[in-house]
Amino acid sequence: MIDGAASLMTMFYGMKAAGMWNANRDDNLLDGGAHFYDTYECADGQYLAIGAIEPQFHALLVKGLGLPDDAFPAQMKRAEWPEYSKRVAEVVKTKTRDQWMVVFDGTDACVAPVLSMEEAPKHPHNAERKTFVEAFGTVQPGPAPRFSRTAGAVNGVPAMAGGQSADVLKSWGVEAERADGFLKAGAVVQG
Repeated sequence: MIDGAASLMTMFYGMKAAGMWNANRDDNLLDGGAHFYDTYECADGQYLAIGAIEPQFHALLVKGLGLPDDAFPAQMKRAEWPEYSKRVAEVVKTKTRDQWMVVFDGTDACVAPVLSMEEAPKHPHNAERKTFVEAFGTVQPGPAPRFSRTAGAVNGVPAMAGGQSADVLKSWGVEAERADGFLKAGAVVQG
């Protein structure tokens, strides 16, 4: 898992090596530093996620926000991002998340609602794709990736932390007396 997570950082290490990424939070292209790649609070306290990096998507974002075409003349100039971000935040705060989604739905502006765990399974895209399933009386993410010949299945409810520790230790071949010692000493979490 560590190796897989580290490999997801390849692009960022490349950007760092090229002098395009620094250690300051909210200061980089993809960490909320740029006005066109961040989340913004709406009038109702809900949030929009914006990821309009490419010029054609950025232009659609600007149009959807109701700003003039030249509102952000130096889109990629890092020094301008804080001021641009303030401007976007002010505009986004004028409408609810649902009002903004009426504006941006069906466009390529790269704007999406930030959904709660309760909302995500009901979102039309997720519902159509069956991204979430109800199994064993619990709504949860469906198996992924999905393969046409070997469909995945949900085999049970999500386990509580430590809820299956004794069974796991047994499946690893740990003798019952030793496993009981681990559990009593708190070396292994139990539910």
